[in-house]
Amino acid sequence: MLATDSELYQSGQSFWAHLERFGTIPFLLNDVPIFKWLTNSSIIAFGSTFLSLLLALLGAYALSRFRFHGKGLAGFLLFSTQMLPEAFLVVPLFALFGSLGLLNGLLGLVIANTTFTMPVALFIMKSAIDKIPYEIEESARIDGCPRYGQLSMIVLPLILPSVAAAAVISFFDGWNEFLFANTFISDSEIWPASVGLASFIGQYSTPLGSVMTAAFLFTLPAVIFFLIVQRQIVSGLTAGAVKG
Repeated sequence: MLATDSELYQSGQSFWAHLERFGTIPFLLNDVPIFKWLTNSSIIAFGSTFLSLLLALLGAYALSRFRFHGKGLAGFLLFSTQMLPEAFLVVPLFALFGSLGLLNGLLGLVIANTTFTMPVALFIMKSAIDKIPYEIEESARIDGCPRYGQLSMIVLPLILPSVAAAAVISFFDGWNEFLFANTFISDSEIWPASVGLASFIGQYSTPLGSVMTAAFLFTLPAVIFFLIVQRQIVSGLTAGAVKG
């Protein structure tokens, strides 16, 4: 980490000595637009996370609280999407996004990732909503609380640990996006960091120092995001373990 190619093949590597060389990061990356790639990855990750959580919350509440024809079929179809590998849908999505003008853009990647993470987030939230007594919402409805108020002010605060768990899954799926980005994006300025890292690999040589430096920067935002939401996840796991 943070070492030049020549230093990687020498003996006596020092971890702390390399940590003192953060100022050499631009030199090790050789003017590679790593921060632009990280920005693109952030847009994809946060965009797909927000869209997945929003659609999953509404869908989970509908499947948990409403009765309608085709409810079981709708749940089965959502669940069956997890049986299809991403590679199986690359060509159909490429043709579809091409006709919609979504190729070579970040919006198409956000939509593509949402299609895979939303069903997972939906069933995580539905399981949590099923455990909430319906009488709480009935009491709020008697007091004049509208349906969207019941969802936003009563249900959502009670399932925040499940929302946080779904957010982690959605974020990491979007942050590690590679297959669709490598297929749909032709402009290197719009690459996410995962595709940018793969571009370091050459036919005859690979700049290991640059690769490890870029990989180190690539992992930092994901670790920070997990540290932010992990407290909410842990609180949900331990809720009810101890009674006063």
